[in-house]
Amino acid sequence: MSSELSIIDLVLHASGVVQLVLAILVLASILSWTVIFDRARVLKRARRAADEFEQRFWTSGDLSQLYRELNQSEAGAPGLAAIFRAGFKEFARLRKNGPDTNNTVLQGAQRSMRVALSREMDSLETHLPFLATVGSTSPYVGLFGTVWGIMHSFHALGNVKQATIALVAPGISEALVATAIGLFAAIPAVIAYNRYATDVERLITRYEEFLEEFSMVLQRQTHA
Repeated sequence: MSSELSIIDLVLHASGVVQLVLAILVLASILSWTVIFDRARVLKRARRAADEFEQRFWTSGDLSQLYRELNQSEAGAPGLAAIFRAGFKEFARLRKNGPDTNNTVLQGAQRSMRVALSREMDSLETHLPFLATVGSTSPYVGLFGTVWGIMHSFHALGNVKQATIALVAPGISEALVATAIGLFAAIPAVIAYNRYATDVERLITRYEEFLEEFSMVLQRQTHA
């Protein structure tokens, strides 16, 4: 308890610039943890949705029936379901027009699926740049607060005839708190960014593989 009070005292007695730096770092830490929990929920849901849809897709004998079921029950489903709906919808529309060649039909369906894939990529990568920014800049922001606090402490020694370590230590301690808070904000953000970036890359690879596999299925149907 005493250590907590001493840290609070150091923050309360720090200079205005150091306190501003600490406030920015604490806010960045809170926001980064909010993003961390949000991305964990989103990526977990995306993996589960991909597993469920792949099972339905490969066990379904009628793609038209699967498309109707998705439109009726999961109109807002993300991931593979969204890519499938976009591709099959364009595929059915172009085939219904009649004059288009098989290559035109297939290319149109692939374009629609790639547009849907791009939307899914944007959704998965949302807020990840913020984690990267917090992880890369927080230590430097904390270091700025530390340097400023140390400068402020040594400047105060100019009015003292005899300088001792007891006079400098409190000011340096106040300044070093900024570096500690900067690392406290940066380390979780860096770890989370690296983990989530890898998860997003795996999901995108999975989406792209499904796109190619579904394209081959459509190609076989155009020649049937």
